[in-house]
Amino acid sequence: MIELGKLNSLEILRTTSVGLFLGDNEGNDILLPNKYVPESYEIGSKISVFCYLDYEERPIATTLEPYIMANEFQLLEVVEVNEFGAFMQWGLEKHLLVPFREQRVKMQEGQWYVVYCYLDERSNRLVASNKLDRFLSNDNIELKVWDQIEIIVTRQTNLGWEVIVNNKHKGLVYSNEVFKKIAIGDTMPACIKTIRKDNKLDISLQPLGTRVLEPAANKIFEMLTKENGFLPFNDKSSPEEITTTFQMSKKTFKKGIGSLYKERKIEIKTDGIHSIKSN
Repeated sequence: MIELGKLNSLEILRTTSVGLFLGDNEGNDILLPNKYVPESYEIGSKISVFCYLDYEERPIATTLEPYIMANEFQLLEVVEVNEFGAFMQWGLEKHLLVPFREQRVKMQEGQWYVVYCYLDERSNRLVASNKLDRFLSNDNIELKVWDQIEIIVTRQTNLGWEVIVNNKHKGLVYSNEVFKKIAIGDTMPACIKTIRKDNKLDISLQPLGTRVLEPAANKIFEMLTKENGFLPFNDKSSPEEITTTFQMSKKTFKKGIGSLYKERKIEIKTDGIHSIKSN
Protein backbone atom coordinates (compact mmCIF):
# COMPACT_ATOMS: atom_id res chain seq x y z
CA MET A 1 0.00 0.00 0.00
CA ILE A 2 0.98 3.63 -0.43
CA GLU A 3 1.44 5.25 2.98
CA LEU A 4 0.96 8.98 3.35
CA GLY A 5 3.56 10.61 5.58
CA LYS A 6 6.13 7.88 4.97
CA LEU A 7 8.85 6.97 2.52
CA ASN A 8 7.53 4.46 -0.01
CA SER A 9 9.47 2.25 -2.38
CA LEU A 10 7.28 2.26 -5.50
CA GLU A 11 7.53 0.92 -9.03
CA ILE A 12 7.75 3.31 -11.98
CA LEU A 13 4.67 2.36 -14.03
CA ARG A 14 4.50 4.85 -16.89
CA THR A 15 5.52 8.29 -18.01
CA THR A 16 3.06 11.09 -18.87
CA SER A 17 3.22 14.77 -19.77
CA VAL A 18 2.82 15.75 -16.10
CA GLY A 19 5.26 13.25 -14.61
CA LEU A 20 5.70 9.61 -13.69
CA PHE A 21 3.01 7.40 -12.27
CA LEU A 22 4.26 5.11 -9.54
CA GLY A 23 2.52 2.07 -8.12
CA ASP A 24 2.54 -0.41 -5.25
CA ASN A 25 1.84 -4.16 -5.36
CA GLU A 26 -1.86 -3.64 -4.60
CA GLY A 27 -2.79 -1.76 -7.78
CA ASN A 28 -2.61 1.76 -6.29
CA ASP A 29 -0.80 4.52 -8.14
CA ILE A 30 0.38 8.06 -7.43
CA LEU A 31 1.88 10.91 -9.46
CA LEU A 32 5.50 12.00 -9.19
CA PRO A 33 5.43 15.48 -10.84
CA ASN A 34 7.98 16.35 -13.51
CA LYS A 35 10.02 18.62 -11.20
CA TYR A 36 10.86 15.59 -9.04
CA VAL A 37 11.51 13.11 -11.85
CA PRO A 38 15.19 11.99 -11.85
CA GLU A 39 17.32 12.58 -14.94
CA SER A 40 17.55 8.87 -15.65
CA TYR A 41 15.06 6.14 -14.81
CA GLU A 42 13.65 2.90 -16.18
CA ILE A 43 10.04 1.80 -16.36
CA GLY A 44 9.62 -1.08 -13.94
CA SER A 45 12.39 0.02 -11.56
CA LYS A 46 11.80 1.10 -7.98
CA ILE A 47 12.12 4.62 -6.57
CA SER A 48 11.94 5.91 -2.99
CA VAL A 49 9.46 8.76 -2.55
CA PHE A 50 7.62 10.60 0.22
CA CYS A 51 3.84 10.73 -0.22
CA TYR A 52 1.42 13.38 1.06
CA LEU A 53 -1.50 15.57 -0.11
CA ASP A 54 -0.77 18.57 -2.36
CA TYR A 55 -2.43 22.00 -2.29
CA GLU A 56 -5.54 20.53 -3.93
CA GLU A 57 -5.69 17.66 -1.40
CA ARG A 58 -4.58 15.10 -3.98
CA PRO A 59 -2.10 12.33 -3.07
CA ILE A 60 1.26 13.17 -4.58
CA ALA A 61 4.83 11.87 -4.40
CA THR A 62 8.11 13.74 -4.07
CA THR A 63 11.77 12.77 -3.98
CA LEU A 64 12.32 15.48 -1.36
CA GLU A 65 12.72 14.11 2.16
CA PRO A 66 10.94 16.19 4.82
CA TYR A 67 12.42 17.09 8.20
CA ILE A 68 9.66 15.12 9.92
CA MET A 69 7.47 12.17 8.92
CA ALA A 70 4.30 10.67 10.34
CA ASN A 71 4.59 9.49 13.96
CA GLU A 72 7.79 11.45 14.61
CA PHE A 73 8.76 14.37 16.85
CA GLN A 74 10.90 17.24 15.57
CA LEU A 75 11.83 20.87 16.20
CA LEU A 76 10.39 23.04 13.39
CA GLU A 77 10.00 26.75 12.64
CA VAL A 78 6.68 28.54 12.18
CA VAL A 79 6.79 30.45 8.88
CA GLU A 80 3.20 31.68 8.74
CA VAL A 81 0.17 32.11 11.00
CA ASN A 82 -3.31 32.67 9.54
CA GLU A 83 -6.96 31.93 10.29
CA PHE A 84 -6.39 28.16 9.93
CA GLY A 85 -3.46 27.84 12.32
CA ALA A 86 0.34 27.89 12.22
CA PHE A 87 2.31 26.61 9.24
CA MET A 88 5.74 25.08 9.75
CA GLN A 89 8.70 24.69 7.42
CA TRP A 90 9.39 20.97 7.00
CA GLY A 91 11.37 20.86 3.78
CA LEU A 92 8.46 20.59 1.31
CA GLU A 93 6.67 23.19 -0.83
CA LYS A 94 3.41 22.85 1.08
CA HIS A 95 3.98 23.80 4.71
CA LEU A 96 2.89 21.59 7.61
CA LEU A 97 -0.24 22.82 9.41
CA VAL A 98 -0.58 22.98 13.19
CA PRO A 99 -4.32 23.69 13.77
CA PHE A 100 -5.15 26.05 16.64
CA ARG A 101 -6.64 23.13 18.57
CA GLU A 102 -3.23 21.41 18.46
CA GLN A 103 -1.24 24.34 19.88
CA ARG A 104 -0.32 24.11 23.57
CA VAL A 105 0.44 27.84 23.46
CA LYS A 106 -0.42 30.25 20.68
CA MET A 107 2.33 29.83 18.12
CA GLN A 108 4.22 32.81 16.75
CA GLU A 109 5.77 33.29 13.32
CA GLY A 110 9.57 32.91 13.40
CA GLN A 111 9.54 30.81 16.58
CA TRP A 112 10.59 27.15 16.85
CA TYR A 113 8.52 24.41 18.51
CA VAL A 114 8.79 20.68 19.02
CA VAL A 115 5.82 19.04 17.29
CA TYR A 116 4.46 15.59 16.53
CA CYS A 117 3.37 14.78 12.98
CA TYR A 118 0.40 12.48 12.39
CA LEU A 119 -2.17 11.56 9.77
CA ASP A 120 -5.53 13.09 10.65
CA GLU A 121 -8.13 10.38 10.09
CA ARG A 122 -10.96 12.82 9.38
CA SER A 123 -9.22 14.80 6.64
CA ASN A 124 -6.55 12.26 5.60
CA ARG A 125 -4.07 15.14 5.84
CA LEU A 126 -0.74 15.26 7.59
CA VAL A 127 -0.88 17.76 10.44
CA ALA A 128 1.28 18.51 13.47
CA SER A 129 0.58 18.99 17.15
CA ASN A 130 2.43 20.82 19.91
CA LYS A 131 0.33 19.04 22.56
CA LEU A 132 3.00 16.40 22.92
CA ASP A 133 1.66 14.58 25.97
CA ARG A 134 -1.19 13.18 23.85
CA PHE A 135 1.33 11.11 21.91
CA LEU A 136 3.43 9.89 24.84
CA SER A 137 2.66 7.16 27.34
CA ASN A 138 4.41 5.86 30.44
CA ASP A 139 1.93 3.02 30.95
CA ASN A 140 4.12 0.23 29.63
CA ILE A 141 7.81 0.99 30.08
CA GLU A 142 10.26 -1.70 28.99
CA LEU A 143 13.27 0.11 30.41
CA LYS A 144 15.58 -0.40 33.38
CA VAL A 145 17.70 1.92 35.49
CA TRP A 146 21.00 2.66 33.67
CA ASP A 147 19.51 1.84 30.24
CA GLN A 148 20.91 4.05 27.49
CA ILE A 149 18.22 6.11 25.74
CA GLU A 150 17.77 8.91 23.21
CA ILE A 151 15.97 12.07 24.31
CA ILE A 152 14.48 15.21 22.75
CA VAL A 153 14.27 18.26 25.01
CA THR A 154 10.76 19.73 24.85
CA ARG A 155 10.13 22.21 27.66
CA GLN A 156 11.70 23.89 30.68
CA THR A 157 9.75 23.84 33.96
CA ASN A 158 10.41 24.87 37.55
CA LEU A 159 11.83 21.40 38.24
CA GLY A 160 13.94 21.00 35.15
CA TRP A 161 13.70 19.98 31.50
CA GLU A 162 10.91 17.78 30.17
CA VAL A 163 12.14 15.32 27.55
CA ILE A 164 10.79 12.70 25.17
CA VAL A 165 12.37 9.30 25.80
CA ASN A 166 12.94 7.01 22.80
CA ASN A 167 10.07 8.75 20.95
CA LYS A 168 7.60 7.02 23.30
CA HIS A 169 7.75 8.19 26.89
CA LYS A 170 7.95 11.38 28.94
CA GLY A 171 10.84 12.05 31.30
CA LEU A 172 12.44 14.80 33.37
CA VAL A 173 16.01 16.01 33.78
CA TYR A 174 16.31 17.97 37.02
CA SER A 175 17.85 21.45 36.71
CA ASN A 176 20.52 20.79 39.34
CA GLU A 177 21.75 17.82 37.31
CA VAL A 178 22.34 19.74 34.07
CA PHE A 179 25.98 20.68 33.63
CA LYS A 180 25.99 21.89 30.02
CA LYS A 181 23.91 24.20 27.88
CA ILE A 182 20.79 22.56 26.50
CA ALA A 183 17.85 24.00 24.59
CA ILE A 184 14.40 22.98 23.41
CA GLY A 185 14.70 20.65 20.44
CA ASP A 186 18.13 19.28 21.39
CA THR A 187 18.52 15.55 20.85
CA MET A 188 21.14 13.61 22.78
CA PRO A 189 21.97 10.31 24.44
CA ALA A 190 21.06 9.92 28.12
CA CYS A 191 20.21 7.18 30.59
CA ILE A 192 17.45 6.19 32.98
CA LYS A 193 18.21 7.36 36.52
CA THR A 194 14.99 6.39 38.31
CA ILE A 195 11.70 4.73 37.40
CA ARG A 196 9.17 5.87 39.99
CA LYS A 197 6.19 3.87 41.25
CA ASP A 198 3.86 5.92 39.03
CA ASN A 199 6.18 5.17 36.06
CA LYS A 200 7.53 8.72 35.93
CA LEU A 201 11.06 8.70 34.53
CA ASP A 202 13.99 10.65 35.98
CA ILE A 203 16.68 11.07 33.34
CA SER A 204 20.42 11.60 33.69
CA LEU A 205 22.52 13.21 30.97
CA GLN A 206 25.54 11.36 32.38
CA PRO A 207 26.12 7.65 33.02
CA LEU A 208 25.21 6.65 36.57
CA GLY A 209 27.15 5.24 39.51
CA THR A 210 30.54 3.69 38.80
CA ARG A 211 29.82 4.00 35.07
CA VAL A 212 30.46 7.72 35.32
CA LEU A 213 34.08 7.23 36.33
CA GLU A 214 35.54 6.18 33.01
CA PRO A 215 33.88 8.85 30.82
CA ALA A 216 34.68 11.58 33.37
CA ALA A 217 38.28 10.43 33.74
CA ASN A 218 38.70 10.21 29.96
CA LYS A 219 37.29 13.70 29.43
CA ILE A 220 39.54 15.23 32.07
CA PHE A 221 42.59 13.42 30.69
CA GLU A 222 41.80 14.51 27.11
CA MET A 223 41.60 18.14 28.21
CA LEU A 224 44.80 17.70 30.22
CA THR A 225 46.60 16.40 27.13
CA LYS A 226 45.37 19.32 24.99
CA GLU A 227 46.64 21.76 27.62
CA ASN A 228 50.16 20.30 27.61
CA GLY A 229 49.76 18.32 30.80
CA PHE A 230 48.39 20.94 33.18
CA LEU A 231 44.96 22.13 34.26
CA PRO A 232 44.53 24.75 37.02
CA PHE A 233 41.83 22.73 38.81
CA ASN A 234 41.77 20.37 41.76
CA ASP A 235 39.31 19.20 44.43
CA LYS A 236 39.39 22.69 45.98
CA SER A 237 38.07 24.35 42.80
CA SER A 238 34.55 25.81 42.93
CA PRO A 239 31.61 23.78 41.57
CA GLU A 240 30.78 26.65 39.18
CA GLU A 241 34.27 26.64 37.63
CA ILE A 242 34.18 22.87 37.20
CA THR A 243 30.72 22.84 35.65
CA THR A 244 31.63 25.63 33.20
CA THR A 245 34.91 23.99 32.13
CA PHE A 246 34.16 20.26 32.24
CA GLN A 247 30.33 20.16 31.97
CA MET A 248 30.09 17.83 34.95
CA SER A 249 29.35 18.14 38.66
CA LYS A 250 32.13 18.63 41.18
CA LYS A 251 31.31 15.22 42.65
CA THR A 252 31.82 13.59 39.25
CA PHE A 253 34.99 15.64 38.68
CA LYS A 254 36.48 14.46 41.99
CA LYS A 255 35.69 10.84 41.13
CA GLY A 256 37.30 11.34 37.71
CA ILE A 257 40.58 12.77 39.01
CA GLY A 258 40.57 10.15 41.76
CA SER A 259 40.40 7.45 39.11
CA LEU A 260 43.25 9.06 37.15
CA TYR A 261 45.30 9.38 40.33
CA LYS A 262 44.86 5.68 41.16
CA GLU A 263 45.98 4.82 37.64
CA ARG A 264 49.11 6.97 38.21
CA LYS A 265 48.24 9.19 35.25
CA ILE A 266 48.17 12.47 37.20
CA GLU A 267 49.53 14.29 40.18
CA ILE A 268 47.24 16.58 42.17
CA LYS A 269 49.05 19.66 43.47
CA THR A 270 47.97 22.95 45.02
CA ASP A 271 48.15 24.74 41.65
CA GLY A 272 46.18 22.09 39.79
CA ILE A 273 46.43 18.74 37.97
CA HIS A 274 49.68 17.63 36.33
CA SER A 275 49.97 14.64 34.01
CA ILE A 276 52.62 12.06 34.80
CA LYS A 277 54.77 11.31 31.78
CA SER A 278 55.18 7.62 31.15
CA ASN A 279 58.75 6.31 30.88
